Amino acid sequence: MIAEPAALPLLSLRDLSVRFAVPGGPVEAVKGVSFDVQPGATVALVGESGSGKSVLAQAILGILPKSARIASGEIWLNRDGQRQNLAGLDPESPTFRAIRGRDIAIVFQEPMTALSPLHTIGNQILEALHLHRRVDDATGRDLVMDMLRRVGFKDPAAALGAYTFELSGGLRQRAMIAMALICRPALLIADEPTTALDVTLQAQILKLTADLQAELGMAVLMITHDLGVVANTARDTIVMYHGKIMESGPTAELFGSPRHPYLRALLAATPKPGHDRSQPLQPIRDYPRLRPSVTPKPADSGAPLLTIEHVSKRFAARGGLFGFKKTAPHTAVDDVSLTLKRGECLALVGESGCGKTTLSRLILGAIKPDAGKILFHDHARPLDVHALTPEDRMIFRRKAQFIFQDPFGSLNPRMTVADLIGEPLAIHGIGTAAEQRARVDELLAQVGLNPSHRNRYPHSFSGGQRQRIGIARALALNPDFIICDEPVSALDVSIQAQILNLLKELKNELGLTYLFISHNLAVVDYLADRVAVMCAGRIVEFAERAQLFAAPQHPYTQALLAAVPVPDLAHPLDFGKLMEGRASNPAAWPDPFTIDGSRSPGLVEIAPGHLVRAAA
Repeated sequence: MIAEPAALPLLSLRDLSVRFAVPGGPVEAVKGVSFDVQPGATVALVGESGSGKSVLAQAILGILPKSARIASGEIWLNRDGQRQNLAGLDPESPTFRAIRGRDIAIVFQEPMTALSPLHTIGNQILEALHLHRRVDDATGRDLVMDMLRRVGFKDPAAALGAYTFELSGGLRQRAMIAMALICRPALLIADEPTTALDVTLQAQILKLTADLQAELGMAVLMITHDLGVVANTARDTIVMYHGKIMESGPTAELFGSPRHPYLRALLAATPKPGHDRSQPLQPIRDYPRLRPSVTPKPADSGAPLLTIEHVSKRFAARGGLFGFKKTAPHTAVDDVSLTLKRGECLALVGESGCGKTTLSRLILGAIKPDAGKILFHDHARPLDVHALTPEDRMIFRRKAQFIFQDPFGSLNPRMTVADLIGEPLAIHGIGTAAEQRARVDELLAQVGLNPSHRNRYPHSFSGGQRQRIGIARALALNPDFIICDEPVSALDVSIQAQILNLLKELKNELGLTYLFISHNLAVVDYLADRVAVMCAGRIVEFAERAQLFAAPQHPYTQALLAAVPVPDLAHPLDFGKLMEGRASNPAAWPDPFTIDGSRSPGLVEIAPGHLVRAAA
């Protein structure tokens, strides 16, 4: 009996190299890469930022920047019995234009940037459809509505006329997926499709992609630095570093017994629930740090630093073409009460839109609450944050600082690092010019940066280095209290490990108090002392970290924990606990959701220090 020939791979890369022409000489971003993607399979391409993953995707699609070119190698696409070398085609040719979108499609990392703000979602998806299929307007509209329904839009007709800014982050990503799949491509390249999303939304998008892949029979090339995502989606994994493949093979084998030191280092750098908190995370590389010369602040165990009492905030909403039509106000923060102890790290977790950042702005006095009070305890003297005298306001601003989520967006690109870090010192009139320069150098060394780089601009630093600059700026005035608003969500795992270790060391060395805002519970488990879970503007569960992770009681907390992807094949995501996106909707909670038989709404103490919100 003659054996049937093995099916050709859908995509084959053979010895592919991509070179950039830069003033300092050519840079090879991809170096001799070879791998296959089989029809219907999911292959993960993992590595740190700068490893060449996205350049590889651009080469496959023929959308490399003008400064880059394919120096050598082949990219074979095999579909419908035809075999074509994409590396030998002109990216602007009609042949390649027909392949791009019809045979191979891509979902980008940032949907707000990738989608046009001037056109409706329906128009953008229809444009992709009409480029590759000859259908009339009515048929095209029906096909787009069907695809929007498949990707989870509850009202596809309304989505057709919606603009990008009217959609949440999760819906924008779903719209991107609908546009990529409207022509039913054989291969979908997903370039960090969930990096900017909350864990519950991330899990929903991963489940959606897997369901659509099975339904449409397409292959997926998943580009990511999140090993938890890889463990839950990919059959095969390719690990890249500096443009080269370090290790590749079935995901189960790579995670079960990683052979290359780089993959072992990536796994060690990833925070996981249950990590031994006495041991620091193990970044692939770290920076030498200068130990602080300041005297640590006394912890005053149990003493409050910040008290939030029944704070609420509503925002008036306007609609219509020119914003003249008034609509119902949106309640962003609803009767929140919290106490931060001096020297602790209190984590505030929840999805985007739950009110975390609004609460942080209320705490800093950037906006005023509609009700309630926020007290900052300057040792024996409580200060009402929203009734400060000019003198007390300057004191409060020195003692409370902020670390932003986006280190590049929060740094002025026209200022040097020395000016950025020294600006708070100049504003508050601390020290002479020479003393300020010395303090800047000390802060740079303290966060692991070279003081000789003080005159560089932010664009010349990596993402992790820019976040260190943001931390140094927050430390300039020797504060008591720092709000960390998603400080590691945009960083890859190794840099994330560096920043988390740094924040933990600084907290212990300087006696700092953190309000750590995050949606990543694995990160929270490593850093936090206590955790407050926020949903729809309210605190729904509050407990000591170990208590909350061991026995979460509220359905929303359980959904958040179930949505954390961990790089362990023995603990896959439980999509059943995600309630299909309804976990953040109070109306979808068990009716009535009661605690120990109590039907009165509000926080109920079920154990010492463990409070859970009951709903009537």
